[in-house]
Amino acid sequence: MKKLVVGILAHVDAGKTTLSESMLFYSGKIRRMGRVDNKDAYLDTNELERMRGITIFSKQAVFQAGDTEITLMDTPGHVDFSAEMERTLQILDYAILVISGADGVQGHTKTLWQLLTLYNIPTFLFVNKMDQAGTDQEKILKQLRQALSDGCIPFNESNSVNFYEQLAMSDELTMDAYLESGVIAHERIQKLIQKRKVFPVYFGSALKQVGIEAFMKGVEDYTLTANYPEQFGAKVFKITRDTQGNRLTHMKVTGGVLKVRDMIKTDSWEEKVNQIRIYSGEKFEAVSNLEAGAVCAVTGLTLTKPGEGLGIETASSAPQLEPVLSYKLILPEGVDARIIMPKLRQLEEEEPELRLVWHEVLKEINVQIMGEVQIEILQAIIQERFEVAVAFGEGRIVYKETIQNTCEGVGHFEPLRHYAEVHLLLEPGKRGSGLQYALNCSEEVLERNWQRLVLSHLKEKNPLGVLTGSHITDMKITLVTGRAHNRHTEGGDFREATFRALRQGLKQAESILLEPYYGFRLELPSTLVGRAMADVDQMHGSCEIAQTDGEMTTLTGTAPVATMRNYHMEVIAYSKGYGRLFTSLNGYDVCHNQDEVITEIGYDSERDIDNPTGSIFCAHGSGFLVPWDQVKDHMHVESYLKPVKSETSASSVNEKMSTDAEHISLEEIDQIMNSTYYANQGKKTVWKKKKSAAAHYYESLSSAAPVRPRPTGDEYLLVDGYNIIFAWDELKTLAQTDFEAARIKLLDLLCNYQGIQKTKIIVVFDAYQVAGGREKIEDYHNIHVVFTGEAQTADQYIEKFAHKNQQKYQITVATSDGLQQVIIRGAGCSLISAREFQAEVKRSLEQMKQEHLEPLNDQRSKLEDSLSEETKEKLKRTLL
Repeated sequence: MKKLVVGILAHVDAGKTTLSESMLFYSGKIRRMGRVDNKDAYLDTNELERMRGITIFSKQAVFQAGDTEITLMDTPGHVDFSAEMERTLQILDYAILVISGADGVQGHTKTLWQLLTLYNIPTFLFVNKMDQAGTDQEKILKQLRQALSDGCIPFNESNSVNFYEQLAMSDELTMDAYLESGVIAHERIQKLIQKRKVFPVYFGSALKQVGIEAFMKGVEDYTLTANYPEQFGAKVFKITRDTQGNRLTHMKVTGGVLKVRDMIKTDSWEEKVNQIRIYSGEKFEAVSNLEAGAVCAVTGLTLTKPGEGLGIETASSAPQLEPVLSYKLILPEGVDARIIMPKLRQLEEEEPELRLVWHEVLKEINVQIMGEVQIEILQAIIQERFEVAVAFGEGRIVYKETIQNTCEGVGHFEPLRHYAEVHLLLEPGKRGSGLQYALNCSEEVLERNWQRLVLSHLKEKNPLGVLTGSHITDMKITLVTGRAHNRHTEGGDFREATFRALRQGLKQAESILLEPYYGFRLELPSTLVGRAMADVDQMHGSCEIAQTDGEMTTLTGTAPVATMRNYHMEVIAYSKGYGRLFTSLNGYDVCHNQDEVITEIGYDSERDIDNPTGSIFCAHGSGFLVPWDQVKDHMHVESYLKPVKSETSASSVNEKMSTDAEHISLEEIDQIMNSTYYANQGKKTVWKKKKSAAAHYYESLSSAAPVRPRPTGDEYLLVDGYNIIFAWDELKTLAQTDFEAARIKLLDLLCNYQGIQKTKIIVVFDAYQVAGGREKIEDYHNIHVVFTGEAQTADQYIEKFAHKNQQKYQITVATSDGLQQVIIRGAGCSLISAREFQAEVKRSLEQMKQEHLEPLNDQRSKLEDSLSEETKEKLKRTLL
C-alpha cells in the first residue's frame, strides 16, 4: 500500500478545516462532517481552537483513499501561528494549498507558496467556496498563474487535448513526447508533479462536498511514494505533552524501522523509546514498531528538540518565519518571575516561536511572539496549565543587527592556569541569509578538537550586536586561527575566548540596525490611490500599482512593520469599508530610523557584563582586563588579515607558524614568564583592569620569588626538527625539492655540532598525523632522533621531557615557536631561537675548522715542502 504524509495549508478563513472534514468524511474516517462554527471539527481538538474557531496547533489524521494510506497534517492558517505550520512542512511528502474562490490569492497565501518552494514540496491546489456568488474559475486560474506559477493547471478536464497541451508546455521532454504520441503518459505526469513543474488545480466546495471525489482521486492517482534508506532516521517536528503530562516527541521516520525500547543516540545524549503512538485526532494507537514514511509520537525522550535529526537524518535549517514583536510579561502580584520562568520554558520547548528573554537588570520577562492573537492564546494556556493570570505590555519591534564590512575579531582568555586565543573572520552576508559558520584554520596551528569546540560554541547561542543588543544576522563567521596550551587549556577557556572574539570583531565592524518589513497588497477604490500612496511614503515604504479595473486598484509593496502595524484600521476608516489590506512578513532590511531607535533603547555594549567585548591576559601572576580596542596590541597569534604566503603545503604551514611566533622576542617571553610564573606566587589572583603587560612588567618586582637554581646534571639540547628546517633558509630551500634530504642534512650538521659541544642532542620530528603510529626513538650516529606517535606533536613531546627532567638535567630547547618558548621558560629550562641556533652551529663549525683543519693543512704543506720532486710524484701515483 502506498503511504503518504500530506499537509493542508491555507490563508485563514479559506476553508481549510472544512476541506479536511470533507476528505475524512468521504474516506469513511468519520460518519458525519464537523464544522468550525459548530465547534465539533474532528481535528480542532483543543478547547481554545473550538472556542475561537481557528486552528492553533497542528494535528494529524490517518485515513485511506483507495490503495493509498494518507497521514493528513492539519496546520494553522492564521499568520500568528505560522511557525507551527512551518515546522510541519519539514516532514511532508505532498501539500494541499487551499485557496478561497471568493478572495483569490491573499497576502499569506504568497508566503505559504514561498515556503513550499523553499522546502521543495509538491503541491496540489484546491480552490474552495466556488459555490459562492461572483466566483469566476477563469479569473482565479489567471491569478494563480500570475501570483504563484505558470504550472498551475486545472485537472478537472484530464485526458483532454487542452489538458495535454498545457502539460506539454511545462517541460521540453514532455513536449517531445506529446508531439510524438499525442498523449502524455500517466507516469510522466506523476513525475512532473513530484518535481514541482506542474501543480494540479481542482475547483469545488468543501462544505457542500462539490469536487471532493475528483480531488481525492487525483491525490491518489498522481502521487508517488518516496524511497527510504534501510538505516534508521527520523525528523523531529514538534514537542507536546498529553493530558497526564507525558512528554511527546512528534517525528516522521525517514529511514529503517523504529521499535519500542530502541536506544536513540545523538552526540550529546542517549535515551530509550518507551512507547510509539500513532495519533488520529484526539485518539492514538500504540504500536510496537513503525516503518519509514510514517508519523508518530514517542514517549521516553526528554532531550529532543523541534527540527532535530535522529539517526542518519540531518537537522532542519532555522525557520524562515520568526517573531517580530516583543511584549513585557506582566505577572500578578506575589508571583516571582524567577519561579514562573522554568515553567514557561516548557511552553517555549513546545512552541519554539515563543522566545522567552530574561532581563537580569530589569528583573523582567519579555516574550517574542508573532502577533496579538497569539498573546490571547498564550494567556489562556498559562492560565489553564499553571493557574497564573498574566498580562502583556505594549508590543515592541524585534530588531536585528548586521555588519557592512569584513573584520577580524580576537578573543583571549588567560587568567592564571587557563589559556585560549581565538581569531574569527566576520563577513557581511546577503540579506536574509542568517548566520553561517566555517572553518579555515590549519590543524598544525589549532588541533581539530579545539576547532570543533569553537564551532559548537558559536552555534550554541545567537550572538548580540553592539548597537542595541539585538541578535546578529546575515553574517558569515569563520574560525581562521587560534592557540591552545597543552596543559592549561580547558573547554570553557575556548568558550570565553570565542564569544569575546565575536564581540571584539563587532566593535570594530561597521554595524547597522535591521527592522522587519511587511510585504503588502492593498485593494481600494481607484479614487483613493493617491491617499494610499502618500500614506505608504510617509511610512517609509514603497509601492506600485499592480492592477486596476477602473473602479478598484491594487497596490503592492513593502513597508516597515513598525509604521504599518495598525494601518489596516485606517484603510477601513477612510475607504468606508471598501478597502482591504493584506500583509505578510517580508524579512528584515535596513532600519528607517536607526539613530532614533538606538537612542531610545540606550544599550551600552561596554557595560554588558554577560557579553564582554574585552579580553583577559595574564601578568604578575594575575589576570587583567584589556579593552576591546587594545586587544590586538597584546594578542599572541598574528592577525589573519595580514598578508601571508599560501598554505598549500606542509612547508608553508610551518613557515606561517614560525612567522606567527617571531613577533614575540626572547626579551618579551622573559617578561611574560617573570610576571606570570615567577611573580606573586601563592597570592590571590586579582584582575587588574586597563593595564598592559608592559606596564605590569615595569612595576617593582621586589615581591618576585627567587629564580630556581639551574640543575648540574648532563646537558641536553632538544631540537624541534621541522621548526628548524623551515626557519633556516638553506634547509627550507632544499626541503621544497627534497624534504628527506633537508632532514638528513640537518641531522649531519647536528652530529658535527655534538662532536664539538659534547652535549646530548635529541631531535624531535612531528609524526602525529600518521594513523596508528607509535612513538619511535632512533640513534643517528652520535645523536638521538624521535618521531612522535599519533596525536602527539613535537611541542608536546618537548614540553613533557622538559617538565619531567628539569630537576635532573640542564635542558636547552631550540625552537622559534613563541608559545612553546613561554612554556619552556616556565619549566625553568633555557631556550635558543632558530636563528640564534643557526648562528651558534655555524660559529662552532667555523671554530672547529680554525682549530683543527687549518693547522692540519699547514702541517701537511710543510711536509710536502720537505719531499723531493721524485718522492712527491710517487706519492701522488700511490694515492691515485
